[in-house]
Amino acid sequence: MQEVTGGGDHRPQVEESALIDDAGLTLLEVSSPRSTVVHRLVCDRLAAMAGRSAYWIDARNTASTHALYEHAPSRRTLAGLEIARAFTAYQHHSLVREVVRRAGSGAGLVVAPNVASLYQDPDLPSWEREDLLAASLETLSALSAALECPVVVTTADGDAAETVADYADATVECVQTREGVRLEGEDDEPFTAGYWHGRYWQTTIPYWADLFGTVETVEPVVDAPVPEQRSLEVGL
Repeated sequence: MQEVTGGGDHRPQVEESALIDDAGLTLLEVSSPRSTVVHRLVCDRLAAMAGRSAYWIDARNTASTHALYEHAPSRRTLAGLEIARAFTAYQHHSLVREVVRRAGSGAGLVVAPNVASLYQDPDLPSWEREDLLAASLETLSALSAALECPVVVTTADGDAAETVADYADATVECVQTREGVRLEGEDDEPFTAGYWHGRYWQTTIPYWADLFGTVETVEPVVDAPVPEQRSLEVGL
């Protein structure tokens, strides 16, 4: 465990920051619609792309100002982030189309938490639900390809995760552990190399392996003798 002193966010750079570095639609499978994992990843991305714009298409009031400022290294980090909130599936689809019109070559990130949630509401006819969601996902995927910027979406249990996964270029599962949330790729590839606990950073083996590298297995010069196994006999 590493102790961190002084002000600011001195969290070591780990593999999580690479999750949304590349263009493509990335799906985060979260355990709760209110998960703040996406806030952390977005703030890391914003800090790395200073001067570029970002768009947040909100659903279920996920864009908590408190959570964003808590994870942002500084208030300036959020200067380029524009947030628009949707309360119905129709509004959400309209905002997706609006981002397409507004976003230009300077866009560095588009995020849509709970992307499928509003499309499951009973006010939307069942015959329109799948088509409207598919249209939004296709638009987000095409936007990522056109602008060559990452698009991050999240789903929680029951939010048409399988449908969203069909449009995703990569899927990351958020696994709850005793130390915190661990992020895993489609082949159980770990992205989380440590857990932040206030002034302390709980490291993991992947963190040190990435920092210093690994060594090949060393064959012993002389085979160590195997001690003879003796049985214990008890007389009755």
